Amino acid sequence: MASIVERLASIGAIEDDTEDERLRKATLTISTVLVCLLTPAWVVTYFALGLPLAASIPLGYLAISVVSLAAFARTKRYRVFRLAQLALTLVLPFALQWSLGGFMASSGVCLWALMSPMGALVFAGTREAVPWFALYLALLALSTALEPFMDPVVIPEWVQVAFFTGNVAGVSLTAYLSLQYFVREREREHERSERLLLNVLPAPVARRLKLREEVIADRYAEATVLFADIVGFTLLSANLPPERVVELLDEVFSSFDRLADERGLEKIKTIGDAYMVAGGIPVPRDDHCEAVLDMAIAMLDVVRGRDGLELRIGVDTGPVVAGVIGRRRFIYDLWGDTVNTASRMESHGVPGKIQITERVAGRLDGRYLSEPRGEIEIKGKGPMPVFLLSGRGA
Repeated sequence: MASIVERLASIGAIEDDTEDERLRKATLTISTVLVCLLTPAWVVTYFALGLPLAASIPLGYLAISVVSLAAFARTKRYRVFRLAQLALTLVLPFALQWSLGGFMASSGVCLWALMSPMGALVFAGTREAVPWFALYLALLALSTALEPFMDPVVIPEWVQVAFFTGNVAGVSLTAYLSLQYFVREREREHERSERLLLNVLPAPVARRLKLREEVIADRYAEATVLFADIVGFTLLSANLPPERVVELLDEVFSSFDRLADERGLEKIKTIGDAYMVAGGIPVPRDDHCEAVLDMAIAMLDVVRGRDGLELRIGVDTGPVVAGVIGRRRFIYDLWGDTVNTASRMESHGVPGKIQITERVAGRLDGRYLSEPRGEIEIKGKGPMPVFLLSGRGA
């Protein structure tokens, strides 16, 4: 059943459709098919009652709808298909009511016409739905005005009651199933969009962005920043097929992502074969330095023995500024001396080692072991004492 619905939903889709356009097309198609499946009951009954004019109206709807569905599947012309369905759904129920002689004789068949403005809301949007609702009200008023002049056809009372039930149930069923499909697919799309947004921005920042904050920028008195780079990857990638290069980076960085998630750290970005992660942002925490160092050690374990890869890691801790930049493609990034120094720790580091600043070394407190490397010349900062992390403490 699900595969049939999926095939029906895709008959008018084209590659350039947005998710919203795809969903509107699919819902209109499914709604049309549902009405077509219910229509024969009215056709057969009216013919059985000896009312060929009344029977010809739903039969005409069925024939035109089948043809328009086939044309839509072939031409993909959504506007034409939508206009045809909204017009048929609006006019034909009233025409059927007039042919039967009014509201009572037709068992309130004009209820079906309400599907037109309701459908326009879903298939076209709020602005385009207004004229359809106005036309519905106009036809309803016209039917009310014509009611005293109608000559009702003779239909057994039990048939009128059965048709009234069928009209109410048919409209309800079609509206419910169509809206259920629309809402379910919209929720799925919302979940996909939410996941994509959270792949770009931290959850607290994403919530602020959705509240339409114009500028998202925060200053953190303390945070720890880590840069990691795969040593010699440029040369390695030159000797590998492009598919293997991407596959290898995806394997390594996906492992790093899991390490960050497990420790509650924030991946900031990847640049080529470099990886940046931070602790203490966007939610401050006291153990940000320890968590980042724990991840650094785990990162070395991840690449150890993998295709001969080696990491060079640099870490610094201190104040940073964090914020969102961009309008079409958002990026959450960090700025400040701590970021620059962590980057320098990596670029001036030792393959297979974690190089840390004096500020980081001062926070180890026996939980991690380090050894001094002496002073090295850091671009933009001059000579700096640096340390190599040698492992976890007792």
